[in-house]
Amino acid sequence: MHKERTDRIGRRGFLAGGAAVAGIALTGCASVSEDAGGQPQRRFGEMRFPRFRGGAGAAAAPSKRQYQQIYGALPDEEFPIPAIDIDKVPEQFWRREVAYGGREAPGTVVVDTSSFYLYHVGDDGTAVRYGVGLGREGFAWSGRAVIAWKRKWPTWTPPDEMIARQPELEKYSARNGGKPPGLDNPLGARALYIHQNGVDTLYRIHGTPEYWTIGKAVSSGCVRMMNQDVIHLYEHVRNGAPILVR
Repeated sequence: MHKERTDRIGRRGFLAGGAAVAGIALTGCASVSEDAGGQPQRRFGEMRFPRFRGGAGAAAAPSKRQYQQIYGALPDEEFPIPAIDIDKVPEQFWRREVAYGGREAPGTVVVDTSSFYLYHVGDDGTAVRYGVGLGREGFAWSGRAVIAWKRKWPTWTPPDEMIARQPELEKYSARNGGKPPGLDNPLGARALYIHQNGVDTLYRIHGTPEYWTIGKAVSSGCVRMMNQDVIHLYEHVRNGAPILVR
């Protein structure tokens, strides 16, 4: 786990289906990919994506080309991110806007570990739904907390417990400065750090270069998102935003 630097939810559920601030982030969210176990588009923030509502009269699914644009390359990032091969990610885990029928306030992040979805609640009866992957640590904590802070291109530093199991990771220990940011960094392009009552929960939401693990339980990690999705979430979630993990 880190040491530093949704099924239906709510009253009616989601319909149709959202340490130090400076320095090194100590984390066990390694990326080891072993399986365990309608309406027209509308704008939400800065990026377009399809809106789905369940029941009669729901719009037809958008074209695959639209999703290829959403998950296209990001050449202007500090470390240019290649396009995602969306054929390797089940369609239900592609980012979309859905109707929201729960009681969570706008701006809340909800992680439903039973269905591998993360929701970001909007202010108009909708939520943005993202697919996520979960490691052991991703199932280890639940409750209400806040997103204390977030970071672009974080450093990854495995804790001593992980290094004891995998001695080859010693080169990335805190003593050695951690694993630098980059496309092969297990935390991906962004990380969000979760605190409860002022205390670090050791629970993280982060990007992953292994996008094909979205929607799966893997051997290690917290809550992982496709890099394009975690960047989108990062840009729309404020520091101090409430989070509910179920």
